[in-house]
Amino acid sequence: MGVLTNRTREQRQLICRAFQERTQQDLLKSLQAALSGNLERIVIALLQSAAQFDAQELRTALKNSGPAEDVALEILATRSAPHLQECLTVYKQNFQVEAEEDIKSETSDILQELLLALAKGVRDRYSGIIDYNLVEQDVQALKQAEAPSTEGTWVLIFTQRNLEHLIRVFDQYQRCTGHELEKTVQNRFHGDAQAALLSLASVIKNTPLYFADKLHQALQDIKPNYQVLMRILISRSETDLLSIRAEFKKKFGKSLYSSLQDAVKGDCRSALLALCRGEDI
Repeated sequence: MGVLTNRTREQRQLICRAFQERTQQDLLKSLQAALSGNLERIVIALLQSAAQFDAQELRTALKNSGPAEDVALEILATRSAPHLQECLTVYKQNFQVEAEEDIKSETSDILQELLLALAKGVRDRYSGIIDYNLVEQDVQALKQAEAPSTEGTWVLIFTQRNLEHLIRVFDQYQRCTGHELEKTVQNRFHGDAQAALLSLASVIKNTPLYFADKLHQALQDIKPNYQVLMRILISRSETDLLSIRAEFKKKFGKSLYSSLQDAVKGDCRSALLALCRGEDI
């Protein structure tokens, strides 16, 4: 386990191929036969490609009886465009259905529109120049979209504008109205739609803090949510985990590593701590 948690995903894929060539056996199947429970799930996640892992998590989220917006939105809103397209390709290969079709069958209303728009991966790329005229147009559009039957405006702006632009929209909206855009979301929407828009707003404003909040929530239950801990620690380990750790310590006054030490029990404890990497002084 120490080897797997201290290698990049690309290196782990090379290890799998080398093991296959030398032993004529599949490393993942060999380890699955020897492991069970949360530790087995961690090993599977570590040895899958990133696209395979996300495709499986997305499928599980959409097909489970619980609400789909949390995990589905996390994956669709926080992965890079190339990675997301690879994930959706693997999804179709593995489950013989387009992810968009599952979104249509398992969700409805504005939540469905948001997830479908995010799955298309058409968010503008930041050119390095802020169009302040468009910022003002979007602020005014959102102010007017507080009325019924204007959900399409929220979907378009939240899913198509680049993040640098949206941060300016959020700031300007607060200057114009005297309150944060999230307050309008809370008043205007309810249920799954409200939760999805608030989560998307968190991603837009500060993605590492969004993940820090999710990790903290996963550790607050009587029994930690190991699936959430595993998914975030593995999927962000090669992108922004250091920033997530910093936001966690800043907001909650305790390091993520120490929080994991205190809350996590069982055979997967050392693996999750290794994925976290270390203490933040």
